[in-house]
Amino acid sequence: MQRIGVLTSGGDAPGMNAAIRAVVRKAIYHGMEVIGIKRGFAGFIEGDMEPMQVGSVADIIQRGGTILRTARSEEFTTRAGRARAYANVERFGLQGLVVIGGDGSFEGARRFHEEYGLPVVCIPGTIDNDIPGTDMTIGFDTAVNNAVDAINKIRDTATSHERLFIVEVMGRNTGFIALEAGLAGGAESILLPELPFSVEEVCDRLMRGYRRGKLHSVIVVAEGAASGLEIGRQIKQITGFDTKVTVLGHLQRGGTPTAQDRILGSRLGALAVELLRKGHRQLAVGVRNGRVGGFALEQFLQGKKMIDLEAYRLAGILSI
Repeated sequence: MQRIGVLTSGGDAPGMNAAIRAVVRKAIYHGMEVIGIKRGFAGFIEGDMEPMQVGSVADIIQRGGTILRTARSEEFTTRAGRARAYANVERFGLQGLVVIGGDGSFEGARRFHEEYGLPVVCIPGTIDNDIPGTDMTIGFDTAVNNAVDAINKIRDTATSHERLFIVEVMGRNTGFIALEAGLAGGAESILLPELPFSVEEVCDRLMRGYRRGKLHSVIVVAEGAASGLEIGRQIKQITGFDTKVTVLGHLQRGGTPTAQDRILGSRLGALAVELLRKGHRQLAVGVRNGRVGGFALEQFLQGKKMIDLEAYRLAGILSI
């Protein structure tokens, strides 16, 4: 294999640049050429592609986001769109493709491989950590640390003013960020999309703390579980507590990636190139039990990744 393409697709995630850097430099080390595809599958369709050199990825490992930029492409979900992308495979002489992104990106890569036979290796890059088949995705650790940093700062003012703060974090369908940030930040309650909850029970917990002298609290809610503003309104109505709401939003996705995300991106990017070199045609790379490896792509597209219920129960115990 002499020439491969690399793209980032879907939502950006800190550590994607580390993965791009590893793909480019690992491939060049082995005498291969790399074509950078800009704006994900949209750029793939439009031919927004150019060769990358060692210097193309200099000074990017510490940067958030993705230098290749990213986009979502409805056109790539159609046969006509994928046919246009394949025309660019032939135009640029691609013999393999590395796709960095989430489950939608993985599905697009799978369809493209099945229709045109181009070898693909997918790298999980999403702050949500919701891809089955891997214990960790690129960007998750940074997002959790960003959220914990915000919780720490919010707790300072919550303590000073004896207030209740609701912190809404990202997680439309999954509560991985909320769970880990809430556990690390000492949240009094954590509300997740995967588990039922009642505002009344949350209020009972707050009142028990108040009666024993607790004058401030922080509740972490995943956006997919409920609106932080609505939860705050209901709690204030029931308890009368002075309640403030902070929606972290895209602050969690930006900024310098943590060391863990840089290392993970580097290892997965290098492994993706190695697997293509060895002739593998349809794999995803990930982490299982602390070890990186290549696995059947189908395993990353089936079922739903579940949160750690033991960690959730522990958070409840420690916040009493």
